Amino acid sequence: MSTDAYQHNIVQAGAGRPLLFLFHGTGGNEDQFMDVGAALMPNATLVAPRGDVAEHGAARYFRRAAEGVYDMGDLARATGKMAGFVRAHISSAKPSSVHGLGYSNGANILANVIFANPGLFDTATLMHPLIPFTPQIGGQLSTRILMTAGRTDPICPAELTLRFETALLEAGAELRTVWHDGGHELRKGEFDAARELLADFQAANTEPTS
Repeated sequence: MSTDAYQHNIVQAGAGRPLLFLFHGTGGNEDQFMDVGAALMPNATLVAPRGDVAEHGAARYFRRAAEGVYDMGDLARATGKMAGFVRAHISSAKPSSVHGLGYSNGANILANVIFANPGLFDTATLMHPLIPFTPQIGGQLSTRILMTAGRTDPICPAELTLRFETALLEAGAELRTVWHDGGHELRKGEFDAARELLADFQAANTEPTS
């Protein structure tokens, strides 16, 4: 798979630096989280792909028939294509670690890549994911996962978030879930939690200097 399989933004930090993938929500684009990524992980190479599916003009990563009703065949296609894109960028960047952040539809594609490729990402921030099926996870999850959600989210109901949380824990994920009292919107506390996840990972994986 090519590093150009998706139209994307990239900001290079150099070989051996962390690599952070940024996945937009429905109707977003490759610009949506670039500033967020730079603020969360200033020393990282940033890669933000644009979804290759259009839904009434809105970019997405895979097709659906209705809200919460996914085209599972197209989801499988998109998962394989995105995993190849991620691996191509890992091969090119030779990073010290690999991280992902996705919102809504972007969180869904990131989650499905992780299901199929456990261990591909060191950390993943899943903001308001909607996984309306029992995930088939291809091995023990080693990715540290942050999931964020709204208690009154009309798109990602709390009961489905809790069901997804249980599936991740049963697969052995190191998981933290952060809730806010609103709906599908993103709030500051979610980004604070993402910053903490990435900072903790880097602190735990940085060799002390003498």
